Amino acid sequence: MQSRRNLFRTCMCLAILLLTFPLRALAQHGHELAADTCILHLGPYKLYFNSYQPDLYYDTQFCQEIPSTGNTVLVFDFVEQELRSIPVEVRIIRDTGSDQNIEADTVVHLPPKIYPTGSINVKHNFDTPGKFIGLVSIGEKQEHLSRFGFSIGQTGAVSHFTHYMVIFVPLAVAIAIAVFYMIRDRRKATEPLPSPEA
Repeated sequence: MQSRRNLFRTCMCLAILLLTFPLRALAQHGHELAADTCILHLGPYKLYFNSYQPDLYYDTQFCQEIPSTGNTVLVFDFVEQELRSIPVEVRIIRDTGSDQNIEADTVVHLPPKIYPTGSINVKHNFDTPGKFIGLVSIGEKQEHLSRFGFSIGQTGAVSHFTHYMVIFVPLAVAIAIAVFYMIRDRRKATEPLPSPEA
């Protein structure tokens, strides 16, 4: 009986670990994510990327899912000091599924320029919802390029809610079952043994 209980508890622990493991995946959307800040990789260099909509959400920062249309500020902060002396180019294009006509699809373009402050602010009024692609390149000959997607006014609230439900509902059920069996075992252990018949 004791070995059966131990086996059950071991299985429950494994189930909980397996169910919580996908939480790490939720924090990954094509880029590293730390405190809602995307980390863009350009060869040996890194840029922090986050976005703001000060007219609507004050100082709330977003990463790849910007909730509304309107005035938006995209911020790129250099991690390495060396980047402050290297030309950086930023281009934002509509995600049409093809790069055949980048010029026509471009909504914002900052030509190559040195940013000694180590930060680039891109301000644009996105008046229609949709998906966009950011292209950040560094160097005189665009030696390194980072390409990342983001959306305006198309937040995945439903999909995120579904992800959390898929994870937390089974987890809650597993915990409830474990608690039920623990309480039942304790009750059985405290119940007095039936007296033998005379």
